[in-house]
Amino acid sequence: MPARDLGATMLAAWRTNNRVTMELVQLLPAALWDTPVPGVPRRTVRMIAAHIHNARCSWVKTLGREHGIPTPDHVDHRRVTRRQLVAALKRSANGIEALLTLGLEAGGKVPPSKAYVWRNLALDVGHVLTYFVAHEGHHRGQILMVAHQTGQRLPRDVAGVIWRWKAPV
Repeated sequence: MPARDLGATMLAAWRTNNRVTMELVQLLPAALWDTPVPGVPRRTVRMIAAHIHNARCSWVKTLGREHGIPTPDHVDHRRVTRRQLVAALKRSANGIEALLTLGLEAGGKVPPSKAYVWRNLALDVGHVLTYFVAHEGHHRGQILMVAHQTGQRLPRDVAGVIWRWKAPV
């Protein structure tokens, strides 16, 4: 498969991941939004969902700002509404897509930045994409588990959105 096609496939995979995350946030029942996480009562479903966006912003800042990629603003994880978060997720998704595009255009690797001191994530585009998808999948699963553990099981069509990897027609 030509590298150009592989790059388009990787960007499409990122967009799908983002769509799944946004759909889950949009479909969450209002009653679940401020539900505390069992065992971690100071953390709520809202905070988990906001963390997804805020983590994206931190990575865009760390890896992309030096290369001219604008950093989206963080959201207040205690006050953000679902509507505000969905809008913010669109902005941070664009930032992540810009990082992936930067890496694809630089021969398949996100160029190093001075701000990236942790150095635990390989910067080839495949690993960067995989990290973001795994991170968000983990937190989507947490949200579903909180719903289950607190007796607020999500309707099948809501919980099933995390497996809707083809866009609805």
